[in-house]
Amino acid sequence: MTGGAFDLNNDPAYGAWREERLARAPKSAGELLVEVHDLAAPTAAEQAALLERVRRANMAVYATAPDAVDKTVLRAFAARFGLVHLDANTLSDDDGITPLAVAADGPRTRYIPYTSRAISWHSDGYYNALDHQVRGMVLHCARPAAEGGENDLIDQEIVYIHLRDAGRAHIAALMDPAAMMIPGNAEDGNARGDSYGPVFLVIDGTLHMRYTARARNVVWKDDPAVRDAVRLLEGLLDGDSPFIIRHRLAAGQGLLCNNVLHTRRAFRDDPAAPRLLYRARFHDRITGT
Repeated sequence: MTGGAFDLNNDPAYGAWREERLARAPKSAGELLVEVHDLAAPTAAEQAALLERVRRANMAVYATAPDAVDKTVLRAFAARFGLVHLDANTLSDDDGITPLAVAADGPRTRYIPYTSRAISWHSDGYYNALDHQVRGMVLHCARPAAEGGENDLIDQEIVYIHLRDAGRAHIAALMDPAAMMIPGNAEDGNARGDSYGPVFLVIDGTLHMRYTARARNVVWKDDPAVRDAVRLLEGLLDGDSPFIIRHRLAAGQGLLCNNVLHTRRAFRDDPAAPRLLYRARFHDRITGT
């Protein structure tokens, strides 16, 4: 890319973008929250408010009536923001949307999202082929856990700024096409080979990030520059940055985002009303952001 904020040889463009980006960055979940009276028919003002927050932080949190949402409503809601091409997989339902709940049996039991265990920092679909990246997502809470299950969230553009300010070499290292290798997986009829790719990509002038903190899920390039950049990234995510936002989705709340980095805390279920979230992942970025 040439001429834009993500061009490592264009410091003036980066500096102007950085100043504006940091000035508008939220530092609390309350700044992301938008009340939506009817998720099936959000008003123009509600949609504009959600888009404003996504432009500021690549994410927004909506709150609506807990009992008025099903997967059909979620898909129609996502489409209002240009999210239409679902990233379906063998563990999603037939409609391409995945119910996230503790699995008692079956293939889902082998994967952490279907347990009550904590999930470390990651972007969704980091293992996907580069031409099938997950760029947008809706995560809707139908029922929260009895305890725990909070998410930590950070905008990938803030991560980029943190690393670039420490030295352009860190960004260059993480844009290396072989910076990270995701080992293949032949389970559950979803066979894929080893996948190589960068951490940061610029797609149509916008920043996209692929990342997982799980050491067993990634092999980093044996290169000092890559190792230094990863250590700096891990230090940011393990630290107390004011740009890391923690939020526990309540019933009827959801995250609308351009696949920001996130975690999930461990949780404890109420057996009579176990935690249930719906996750819709898309190959699209939210329109207008």
